[in-house]
Amino acid sequence: MSGVKIVVIGAGSSYTPELIEGLINRHHELPLRELWFVDIEEGREKMAIVANLTRRMLNKAGISLQVNETINRREALHDADFVCSQFRAGCLEARITDERISLKHGFIGQETNGLGGFANACRTIPIALEIAADMEELCPNAWLLNFTNPSGMVTEAILRHSKVKTVGLCNVPVIMQKGIANVLACENERDFVMQVAGLNHFIYVRQIMYKGRDYLNDVIESITKGPDLLVPKNIPPFKWPEHLMKGLGMIPCPYHRYYYMSDDLYKQEVGEAKCEGTRGEVVKEIERELFEIYSNPNLAEKPKALEGRGGQYYSDAACELISAIYNDKRTVMHVNTRNNGTITGLPDDCAVEVSSMITSAGPMPLNVAAFPEDTLCQLQMMKSFERLTIKAAITGDRHTAWRALAINPLVESGEVLEKALDEIIEVNKRFLTAFYK
Repeated sequence: MSGVKIVVIGAGSSYTPELIEGLINRHHELPLRELWFVDIEEGREKMAIVANLTRRMLNKAGISLQVNETINRREALHDADFVCSQFRAGCLEARITDERISLKHGFIGQETNGLGGFANACRTIPIALEIAADMEELCPNAWLLNFTNPSGMVTEAILRHSKVKTVGLCNVPVIMQKGIANVLACENERDFVMQVAGLNHFIYVRQIMYKGRDYLNDVIESITKGPDLLVPKNIPPFKWPEHLMKGLGMIPCPYHRYYYMSDDLYKQEVGEAKCEGTRGEVVKEIERELFEIYSNPNLAEKPKALEGRGGQYYSDAACELISAIYNDKRTVMHVNTRNNGTITGLPDDCAVEVSSMITSAGPMPLNVAAFPEDTLCQLQMMKSFERLTIKAAITGDRHTAWRALAINPLVESGEVLEKALDEIIEVNKRFLTAFYK
């Protein structure tokens, strides 16, 4: 069959209009055969709003394509070519609860790190594996593109516990690349090659190849002077400690603030939670405003207000990833894929986030120079946390859950950990059914 069938799971997301814009911009190289939107009952209304906006966007672009909506995932998946997973288990309410519980017990509250990242993974991974099982039956040749957070853990769970072809994607390296383009005064970010390596939300820029040499140290020098221009718009400007930047010899991603500046970030989060609310609460208000905009029957394009969300550019990157696979473009992108020796010192079967050449057979990771011993130790510790969390999410074993959290640098141990873990499992009882078998 000519053209591609794309299924979007979690289509009621506020990010979906950017995904549609990306598909429209690539229509000449990525012809669509079918487009299906999938969500759950709680997301039906938002999905309908997004679907109607999508129809207006397609009509404005002169593209004739039926947009199908369903809450029956299996109905949509039959003979799909690409499945985009962008659902949020428990919706924003669960994220907010994670953040509040974390802060209550003295931990940083964040949706992909620490206690919040653990809770999010335990809610999400069982659903992701159900989706993968449906795909094995209904569209075994399809690619599953995972944007669902925590992306690295979800991607690894699918890689290790299903036969589905999957790639994880995150907008953080995309934003970093755009920031480097500004530092180098490049009109086109493809004028240079950036190499990143690490884990999702725990990556480092290792090389910046431009005009015949590596500009890594030049960009480090610029960032050291501050502020860091390689961060999402939703993160206020900040300055890295000078000794950190010059000592690392690499560029950490914005999420490293939680590890290298933990005390500062915790105090900042506590203050924000008392004033404007946690990040989840802020996002909930942004989403409310966005869906009011999306509901305008005269709107036929992605609104600029969407840039206020922290995930800006990920949907466009998703479209480029689909096109790169479909057209065997062999472009370099930064994705979550199986390690297979790419990063020395991490398990071959684990998921890593690395710069890769994208082919019709999937990502081909670029070889990475060995990490310094101290950084490798951090990567190994975080990977152990991720693998134990995946195991806990699947088995519901509380001992494994405790072991995962006990080694996470953003979580305190002792009685406070016992109480926090019990509370997280209890409030997420609807999703963490494995813990109650």
